[in-house]
Amino acid sequence: AENLPKPSNYTAPFPENCLKVVTLERVLGITASGNSGLACDPHSGLVAYPAGCVVVLLNPKKNRQHHILNTSRKTITALSFSSDGKYLVTGESGHLPAVRVWEVCEFRQVAELQEHKYGVSCVAFSPNSKYIVSVGYQHDMMVHVWAWKKNTIIAANKVSSKVTAVSFSEDSSYFVTAGNRHVKFWYLDHSKSIEASAPVPLLGRSGLLGELRNNFFCDVACGRGSKAESTFCITSSGLLCEFNPKRMLDKWVDLRTSVARALCVSEELIFCGCADGMVRAFSPADLGFICTLPRPHHLGTDVSITHDLFSPISHLFSNKMSARYPDSVAVTYDPASHWLSCVYNDHSLYVHLSPSLPLVSSHPSFVHYLRPFFLLSSTSLNPQDLLKVLYMDENTTALVETEGSVSVSTEKTDGQTAETRTGIRTICVSPDGKHLASGDRNGMLRVHDLSSMTEIQKVEAHDSEILCLEYSKPETGLKLLATASRDRLIHVLDAEKDYGLVQTLDEHSSSITAVRFAGEMISCGADKSIYFRTAHRTDGGTEFRRSHHVVRKTTLYDMDVEPSCKYAAVGCQDRCIRIFNISNGKQKTFYKGSQTEDGSLLKVQTDPSGQYVATSCSDKNISIFDFRSGVCVATMFGHSEIVTGIKFTNNCKHLISVSGDSCIFVWRLAPELTMSMRERLSQLRRTPLTPPCNTSTLR
Repeated sequence: AENLPKPSNYTAPFPENCLKVVTLERVLGITASGNSGLACDPHSGLVAYPAGCVVVLLNPKKNRQHHILNTSRKTITALSFSSDGKYLVTGESGHLPAVRVWEVCEFRQVAELQEHKYGVSCVAFSPNSKYIVSVGYQHDMMVHVWAWKKNTIIAANKVSSKVTAVSFSEDSSYFVTAGNRHVKFWYLDHSKSIEASAPVPLLGRSGLLGELRNNFFCDVACGRGSKAESTFCITSSGLLCEFNPKRMLDKWVDLRTSVARALCVSEELIFCGCADGMVRAFSPADLGFICTLPRPHHLGTDVSITHDLFSPISHLFSNKMSARYPDSVAVTYDPASHWLSCVYNDHSLYVHLSPSLPLVSSHPSFVHYLRPFFLLSSTSLNPQDLLKVLYMDENTTALVETEGSVSVSTEKTDGQTAETRTGIRTICVSPDGKHLASGDRNGMLRVHDLSSMTEIQKVEAHDSEILCLEYSKPETGLKLLATASRDRLIHVLDAEKDYGLVQTLDEHSSSITAVRFAGEMISCGADKSIYFRTAHRTDGGTEFRRSHHVVRKTTLYDMDVEPSCKYAAVGCQDRCIRIFNISNGKQKTFYKGSQTEDGSLLKVQTDPSGQYVATSCSDKNISIFDFRSGVCVATMFGHSEIVTGIKFTNNCKHLISVSGDSCIFVWRLAPELTMSMRERLSQLRRTPLTPPCNTSTLR
């Protein structure tokens, strides 16, 4: 294919041997769905949690992140620190999942075990750090004990129930698993295990559950200190249970909650994560109730109004009887700093600050000494980054994850996808920064005034979900908004006249995947067609008429126009980027838009200078290519679901990606890439715009 013409000061493609072209700088979001996905290093205070295929290591005191990227590109499902904090073990899901050990200070993998078939439900280090226990998903049904430094399995056995939690005893002599009608104590016979040339059967003894035998034991923690011989469990029905050294369920207390989800035990405290935002604290000595921690923000709260991380945030909380709160799904406690980290099922993470433990254990008003602050939500790492949260309606159901609320599982229900949920499908900001347009899955178009954050328009624009929104470029002299939908229609609205209808276009025979303004209006869709339309003046106003129609042999999923408005880049099902000349509708060149041989291109995005084009593929990978030569300059991975949006920042320093895994990744570009884009931008500013971007295209 013919390469695109290069400007006189064209910068050669980025050197192939250059390292760290793109690095992951920040992760906004969390994918932990239970206690197996949250851990705390008692020495450093680091909090670890999964975000897709990435482990986030968060320092709550400094509010800083480090990241471990799972090179297998499989979703992280479970993790746990070694007792000295030097290592982190992770489990994953997918075909032939592995248990991996990472050196925390170097963020590198040091060991790997691949014995499970479908996924790893939970993992744990023994307190002496010699062994790792891993439990597979329900269909795997295997428990493995791994001498990880020798890369050998010393013992294994099957379980007949669904297991969701595991905990080692303080002396490393046994561990306990918990699950559906299941509490089992597994004993390690070290002498036989070490001498055996092959894995020996694990010796397991069931807990004596008595009248609670039909319960789902969703989490387990072995006692510490003076209670080292006890084992604590919680049931999904809301009971905190204690097993004595003879494995007998000795006592239990009612948590007074509809659902319990998570358990954390230290020498002095037991924390139980419950429904409706509640975390209750008990004494391990006698299961005596101590307090209920402050609840998080209620669903529907605009958390952006908090500006100082350590300022009081009482205004986030509500005394309304009708207020609904997210469930607490994971808890972990740092006994050194006395910080309790809580994950809720609206993808938020709170860290509760407590006074010294003597005050905690002796003061009856412990709740008043706790001051939580908001660290992480599904949209922002901390409040000062978040300008505003806009809620489209008062329905809070879609704001929380519902899977596992009863069964408490990281395993997804078959057929359960994001497509079954309601919500916003696409957004677009007007060029003058005054309006935010959004389209939802039901075809509703909303426009918000960004100065007042009020809704100024709400229109039932389409019969099906709105897939694309696009404002016309200011250089055209027009202020239009185009909406494209799965219903095959494009509506052109006048943004200056209360978004009144200007024209409806119905040429496409299938879903419209992208629409762009470049003087002309260009649209592409699942019907494998690209339509080029020119704007004409009529007595009734502006009218778009078809000038070119191009059909390809592959589905066209997305499109973007480079800043000079001469070329449009189209991402295709066959993983190719096709470049079209906008003025004549002809294909100028094409090149591969993915480094792999799987999947389809879903998104394409040019940088502000038009020097590079970024793509996302259905295999969850992101790539950056030189726009003119097609040379790949960077590839990234980390999301566990398809990437639904990518965008270069205006300062050319970052690429932002959003995904169906509910996470936002901020990628820092190498200085050489940024410099190349800025040089190209300087050239564009010195060169007057030529058609098709100026108003001469309006006929």
